[in-house]
Amino acid sequence: MKLKMMRGGRVCVRVWEGIFCSPPPSGGGVDDQGSERTDLRRRAHRQLCGENERSSLFFFCGRCSRERNRLIHGDGRTPRLLLFVQGNMPQTPPFVGQLNSADYNKNLFQTSEESYAGLCYHDNKLVSGSLEALIQHLVPTLDYYPDRTFIFTFLLSSRLFIDPHELMSKVCHLCMEQQRLSDPQADKLRLRKKTPKILQLLTEWTETFPYDFRDERMMQSLKELLHRLVSGDETFRKAVSQMSQGLIRRLTQLSQYEETLAKINATAAERLTALKAKPQAPLQRDTLSICGDPFTVAQQLTHIEMERLSYIGPAELVQAFVQKDPLDNDESCFSDRKKASNLGAYVDWFNRLSYLVATEICVPVKKKQRARVMEFFIDVARECFNIGNFNSLMAIISGMNMSPVSRLRKTWSKVKTAKFYILEHQMDPSSNFYNYRTALRGAVQRSRTAHSSREKIVIPFFSLFIKDIFFFNEGRASRLPDGSVNFEKFWELAKQVSQFMSWKQVECPFEKDRRILQHLLTAPVFSDDALYLASYESEGPENHMEKDRWKSLRSTLLSR
Repeated sequence: MKLKMMRGGRVCVRVWEGIFCSPPPSGGGVDDQGSERTDLRRRAHRQLCGENERSSLFFFCGRCSRERNRLIHGDGRTPRLLLFVQGNMPQTPPFVGQLNSADYNKNLFQTSEESYAGLCYHDNKLVSGSLEALIQHLVPTLDYYPDRTFIFTFLLSSRLFIDPHELMSKVCHLCMEQQRLSDPQADKLRLRKKTPKILQLLTEWTETFPYDFRDERMMQSLKELLHRLVSGDETFRKAVSQMSQGLIRRLTQLSQYEETLAKINATAAERLTALKAKPQAPLQRDTLSICGDPFTVAQQLTHIEMERLSYIGPAELVQAFVQKDPLDNDESCFSDRKKASNLGAYVDWFNRLSYLVATEICVPVKKKQRARVMEFFIDVARECFNIGNFNSLMAIISGMNMSPVSRLRKTWSKVKTAKFYILEHQMDPSSNFYNYRTALRGAVQRSRTAHSSREKIVIPFFSLFIKDIFFFNEGRASRLPDGSVNFEKFWELAKQVSQFMSWKQVECPFEKDRRILQHLLTAPVFSDDALYLASYESEGPENHMEKDRWKSLRSTLLSR
């Protein structure tokens, strides 16, 4: 991470390099029968295993799992007391037309004896478990389907422990083992009951984490399992076809988006090369000359932000936490880095906007024109704040606080800075960005109660959002002392990521202006050295150090 000092000595996050991040998870609160359930489980555990009660955390060992129903029914209790997690969490909708809803819920909680072996619960909430037990908990059985929040949380966090293609291989093995898909004599009625649940799990995986399937190994495992499912019963061929087509469509859209980004970057590089060929030539046009309406420019910035946000998969927010051995020469290393490419492209956009603002301020020769450009971008930043586009807001503030801009004292003296200082105050990094976080909560609340699509927009200051997730992950152990997965941590991680998912799914309501978008995405932006040189040319050096640097930059840049 590179930091840039803001005027007044405050630190502004400008560049995040190398940092790599659905329904919310259940809180799992205690209901009226919570204490009764806990007492019952503890009593059963003590009777079976002879162990003393130690805490409210309760672990169902294998022996308890084998005998719990007998004990409970012997006490005249109903099996409902065993619904540790599912009773408080929404269930995944079944496959339409393939799974009768009555049958789907009929035996949902009558789980097998092994269902909770290796998993630990606290107040009706799954808090830990071995990786193998969690994988088994993910796979549906004849009378069980995992909760949707668990599916999202586990698929999101499991990549910290196991590569997605390895997880898919294990899931496929368990599905085929349970379904006996390799046995042509398997009971067709049994297959018809379980196949829709397997298809539902695969559908959720392909819809929520489609980028996992850019790995050929993932696609191969998926194809093999789908082929076996369909060969067992032609009834499901249509559902399989729909899922496959949806996955292909999402992957195609991603490839087209990446090709578009490559073309945009190439055009921007060509324009910059042309400018370097004539270093004395001024920029042909700036943002203000193309559109003098700050609100319209803010709308176009929001278009760019929302498009780039929409292509960031939830796994990218976690993928960078996976630490690869630098000595590992496995061919998958490149593809692993590519898994966070959309996140990196979004961070690059933030940096580009900051440098574009600084470039268009430093280039004009006349002080009056520089002041006009400053005031214009201040108004654009204010409109971004009103829209809920905090990322563009921070990028503009960062650009205006870059040293080549902040040193233009004569220019700043001609600017009405009251509005700028208000915006700076809103994004002040002191107290862990308290003011910004307060404003963000207000935007989120507005989005929840929105009556129009414009009020639904929430674009967070992305570098800080990633930083929060990173330090959340670093600050809590992923494994407990006994080696089990700390799933309580991943409920919270999934909650943060699921909120991000809701933000990026909002459609941008503003009309596109191709001319403005083209300029914002491809206009030449100066490097740090070029910005300093332009700044010194606009307002001369004020001390010997600046004079020496100015002479050095002139001899270096202008002689190329």
